[in-house]
Formats: sequence, C-alpha cells, structure tokens
Amino acid sequence: MIRSAGRPPRSGRRSGRARVRRTAVAVTALAALVAATTPPPGALGIGDELFPHLGNPGYDVLAYDIALAYTGDNRAPLEAVTRISARATAPLRRLNLDFTRGTVRSVGVNGRPARFRTVGEDLVITPAVAVPEGAPARITVRHTSDPVGEGGGWLRTKDGLAMANQADAAHRVFPCNDHPSDKAMFTFRVTTPRGITAVTNGLPAGPPHTRGPRTTWTYRTHHPMATELAQVSIGRSAVPRRTGPGGLPLRDVVPAADRKALEAWLAKTPEQMAWLERRLGPYPFETYGLLVADARTGFELETQTLSLFERGLFTDPRYPEWYVDSIMIHELAHQWFGNSVSPARWSDLWLNEGHATWYEALYADEAGARRLVDRMREAYRKSDGWRAEGGPPAAPARPEEGRRHGIFRPGVYDGGALVLYALRQRVGPEAFEDLQRLWVLRHRDGVARTADFVDLACAVAGADLRDFLRPWLLGERTPPMPGHPDWRSDPPPVADGGRSPTLRRKYG
Repeated sequence: MIRSAGRPPRSGRRSGRARVRRTAVAVTALAALVAATTPPPGALGIGDELFPHLGNPGYDVLAYDIALAYTGDNRAPLEAVTRISARATAPLRRLNLDFTRGTVRSVGVNGRPARFRTVGEDLVITPAVAVPEGAPARITVRHTSDPVGEGGGWLRTKDGLAMANQADAAHRVFPCNDHPSDKAMFTFRVTTPRGITAVTNGLPAGPPHTRGPRTTWTYRTHHPMATELAQVSIGRSAVPRRTGPGGLPLRDVVPAADRKALEAWLAKTPEQMAWLERRLGPYPFETYGLLVADARTGFELETQTLSLFERGLFTDPRYPEWYVDSIMIHELAHQWFGNSVSPARWSDLWLNEGHATWYEALYADEAGARRLVDRMREAYRKSDGWRAEGGPPAAPARPEEGRRHGIFRPGVYDGGALVLYALRQRVGPEAFEDLQRLWVLRHRDGVARTADFVDLACAVAGADLRDFLRPWLLGERTPPMPGHPDWRSDPPPVADGGRSPTLRRKYG
C-alpha cells in the first residue's frame, strides 16, 4: 500500500483512528459505487418465450433439500426450510428465486444472514458478501408453504396434499429456480402426524423416523429433476409394492380404503413398462408408481417417478378400459419424454406431449381399440384449426394472463404426434424407431430443444430433413401428409374451437 506524504502521526492510537476513518470513507465510496452499478431489486426471468419472468439468471442449481412440516390440516400453512446448493455462473451481488404464496422468515447465503424482499413472484436476495463467478452459493430460506390458493402448486386431497406444479407453480410451494432448463437433485424431508404417510419422488433414504407423535420421511432422487416435476404426497395412504422389468422397484400411493379396488389397475404397470422398454430402451429412473389422489383435478400429471392420477379416472365407468390404459401409457412415456429429456424452453413442449401422445395412440392401436391411422387422419383434419387457434406445434402462442395451462392445447398433443407420424411416413418405421431410442439415450438426464431433435433426425435418416420438418413444426398451415395425398385439413367448428372430443381429458 502506498502511504500519503505528510508528518507521521504522534501516536499509534491516532494512527489507528486515521486508518479507521480512511477505511470508512473507502467502504462508503465502494458501497456508493455498487449501489450505482447494481440495478434496483426487481423480478427477473431467463426470457422464456411463453413464461418470460420464469427462472433466474446468474446461477445453476445443483441440489434442493426441502423440509416440510405438516400439521394434519390441509388448509394450514406448512413450516418449511428450503436449502439450495448452487454455483454462480456470474458474479452475484444479488440473486433472485421464484417464490410466492408463503411467508419468508429468514434467508442465509453461504452461512451468513442475507437481506431479502419480495418483488412480484420473486424473492430478491442480497448476500452479505457477493458470490464470485464459479463459486458455490448455499442458500437457506426459512418460510411457510401455503396450500390455499389458485394457480397450482399444492393440491388438496380428501385426506391430505399432493403437488401439481406444471407448468410454473413449483414456486408456489418452495423457493426455486422454476424453469425446466435448470434441473437438480432433490432431497425431501416431510414430517407428519402419526398415521399420516408421506411419499415423494425418488427412493427412501432410510426408514421413517418417529419421535413422539411425529414421523419424518426422507427421500432422495437418483437423477436430476425439473422443479415442475416435484411431487410430495401426504395422506392416509397405502403404498403397495411390486417389481418391474429387470427387478425395478415399483411403488404406488393410493387412498388406504381404495387399495383392493385399485389393485387391478396398479398391476398393469410392469407390462406397460415392458412394452415401452421394447421401443425406447431401459426405463430411465430408480423407481416408478402411480399416485392416485382423491380429488377432482380434470388432469393427470407425469411427476417424476410418481405420476399423479385422479381417483375418478379409475372409478368412473364412463371411461373404457382401453382409454384408461392409454392414459397410463401416456404418463409413463413422459418419464422418458419430458422428465429424463426435459424441454430447454416451454415452446419445446411438443417434444414432451407429442411423444407421449404418440405412444398412447400406438398402444391403443396395438390393443385393437382405435387405429393409429384413424386418429392421425382426424388430427390432420383439425390441424389447421389448432394452428390458427394456438400456433404451430413448436411455436405455441403465449398463454393468456392467469391461464398458464393455456399452452397445453391439442396442437402440442395430437398435433405433435401428427408431426411424428409425418416423420415416420417420410423416413420409414425402422429409421424412426432408431431415432426415438437414440433421442432418449443421447439426452438422458438433460434438456433439449426442437433444433436438437431436427439435427438428430437428419443424422439418423442420412438426409437433410430441415425443409421437410420446418413447415410441420412452425408453419401456419399443415403440409401435405406423405403417403396420404387425399387427407385434408378443415377449419375448426366455431362451437368447439377445434378442441379434442369430449372423451379426451386435459392431462400432462
């Protein structure tokens, strides 16, 4: 350090005071400089075309450790602690988490208390010490998690709670980087009153621990997971177990009173999994099962390793067996498409839903319930209407404000499956099946975009398919179907806006 010129101080004590004054001035100046260069706290996002304020820049989450304490009242807020292990991808003087519908009690970063405030649906955190690029950021948030409210997140069941976080609702349960492009490992620690069972994604990390009237259940995922796929079931549940292909442990979570009545449906999973493995290769996770919720949802959801199903799907006689089977296949296929291989942006949703719908339709065709070609012909007839209403499969229109489920339109389900049918018609069944298996193998545990799928299709087919696939994925009008020159697409009837037949439910 260079000293200033001048007379030396007359005592060491005075020298110390002078240094303190100079240090204080320097710190004040530095603080003013930081304040001048740091933008004011605000909601951020990673620029997703459909959910522009979802996700946050500047860090990569590696793991979540979420502790939840359930009182037994599914309308009462849960006390919670969310610990996040992240790595800074840029210098962080401030960082945002997505979080709403809870009270934040305290925040710490790297073991030191941090300032925080809420802006919109963001929790804006100012660490005591800035986090350098490449350094770890260990964030601890003590908060509540409120199960009452609209917009997804906690789903109240007859005897407890479950989660329905798709597409942008995980941050209504716990603080997170709520975008599928930032996958992470998860640990859940759920404390319940005696007699209440908790099951989450992944496998148990040891036996439940009971202390007095409370039991703590701990689970860990063995593969990274997107926040929208998190699942916590709390209730008076039975957990029947069985074995899947290759000895895979299977477990279902059902209302205890319905265990026997649902067994015939639950027993279908091993055969359904074997059917998909013959087409796609090994199941990509550590376990699987059905979570049957006694609640009115109107949808099913592919939460990772534990798919959510409405109880009424299995008990309502209006749904024929082949239809329920095909929906079970749809959610199971999502474990490969959407869960193991997650969308890099929500506009890539067709990669999830188009593929899951494809295997749903193929299963129904092979069961003799509904011919694949008939379903694709019907989809083709409605396709132009779907594109006009909600955009082409790979460029869906942004959902209306307050209607986040607006992205789950027929155009990304049957419209996405129609793209796959056209591709199979173009390259042949053998190349198409090779593409499917290679896609889920190459991008396992990762994220991918539509452009990645197009590139791989070209490589597998040994031909440039970009000019063929572009109008199928992005065009305002549906291109001619290879092998079916007589197929025509009509505008949708005004009465139903081109939506699917009444029998079809909206599901994940």
